[in-house]
Amino acid sequence: MYTCSLERMTDKIKTFSTFGDAGHGGITRYSLSEAAIQARNEFRKRMEAIGAIIEIDDVANMYATLPGTDPDAKRIVMASHCDSVKNGGNYDGILGVMSAMEVLETVAANNIPHKHPLTAMIWTNEEGSLYPPAMMCSGIVCYDYLPEDIRSKFKYEDMMKSTSILDNKSTFGEALEKSGFKGDKKYRLSPEKYLYMFETHIEQGPILEDAGNDIGVVDCVLGMFNYRLKFYGQTTHAGTFPMPKRKDAFLAASQALCYLHEEIDKLGYPELVYTTGEVVCHPCVHTCVPDFFDFSFDARHEKPEVLEKVLEIVKSCADKTWAGCTCEVERAWNRDTVYWDKKLVGYVKEAAEELGVSHQYIHSGAGHDAQFAAYMLPTTMIFVQSKDGLSHCEPEYSSPEHCTEGATVMLNAVLKADAE
Repeated sequence: MYTCSLERMTDKIKTFSTFGDAGHGGITRYSLSEAAIQARNEFRKRMEAIGAIIEIDDVANMYATLPGTDPDAKRIVMASHCDSVKNGGNYDGILGVMSAMEVLETVAANNIPHKHPLTAMIWTNEEGSLYPPAMMCSGIVCYDYLPEDIRSKFKYEDMMKSTSILDNKSTFGEALEKSGFKGDKKYRLSPEKYLYMFETHIEQGPILEDAGNDIGVVDCVLGMFNYRLKFYGQTTHAGTFPMPKRKDAFLAASQALCYLHEEIDKLGYPELVYTTGEVVCHPCVHTCVPDFFDFSFDARHEKPEVLEKVLEIVKSCADKTWAGCTCEVERAWNRDTVYWDKKLVGYVKEAAEELGVSHQYIHSGAGHDAQFAAYMLPTTMIFVQSKDGLSHCEPEYSSPEHCTEGATVMLNAVLKADAE
């Protein structure tokens, strides 16, 4: 069993946290921004220093590869992203990149024999924070392998036209051209050149910490659905129209939301999570009764039959009148549970056991590039404990020790896969 370097990992964490430093302990590092280019250049510098070969595909995904002893063997790739949400933390995404780098650095420093070429990879625009959607470039690269209802949202031409949320004008395609990181399509990830994929990531939740375990052996990404509930009422003057005669769409939405929580909780599934995270109110004026209110509803669970029961409750809202208002329920999108390759999951578990690292099986509630890659290649993930379960915020934290453990588990799991 081999061990990664705590000293090197600590240095990487410190260095990469300067790229996009938001001044409050976290970062804002939009994809292809100046800060993201700094991170990419640091990746290139460190990987070239150990003799890795750098390749960049046509949507700026970066690949750093150490050759193996078998020139005909397919590559084993370890991948994640270096972009962040606005005012995000120093670990989401980039930990997977740093872990992949650390694996290659450990292999090079210790002259660890390996048959397959080993690749550390940066996915472009996983967050979609500046140029939506999320997981844009894994969607482009894995396009031919995705289910049709997902694939339709990731057409190359459409992605190039994605506009910045800041100016609603500049496009991802323009940023790609200006970045200096637009390479050649021939370098894209593919099953012809790659054998397996691993991704190390922070948990982004409190389950591992609460259980006292350092590492999560991830078995799947949860299935989910996202619907919009729209309520239609009547705008009137806030000061002159009697309460009994009102059709307040905001009130209607609040009643329906309480109903959803009460009825869904009665189903009794403690692993189920559901969220209302986005709302639209019209006319959104303090002297007017709202005539329209729209909220998102996101539900996630491993089993489709559980999600179907939740969806029945959500759809039932359209059959009722709420505070005198009508309700429409519209599907935004959904995904099935994506299960990781059982053999690779087994390698991760074996590595953790042999290293004596505390671990447990865990699901991923969040989406990752690996879930799109899983339609193309056998894939798995490794989770590292998150302090207080916080992520997508500046207090996000995983200790250097836990980060190094995650890289060490991945290294030894990759070597098990290499030895097949």
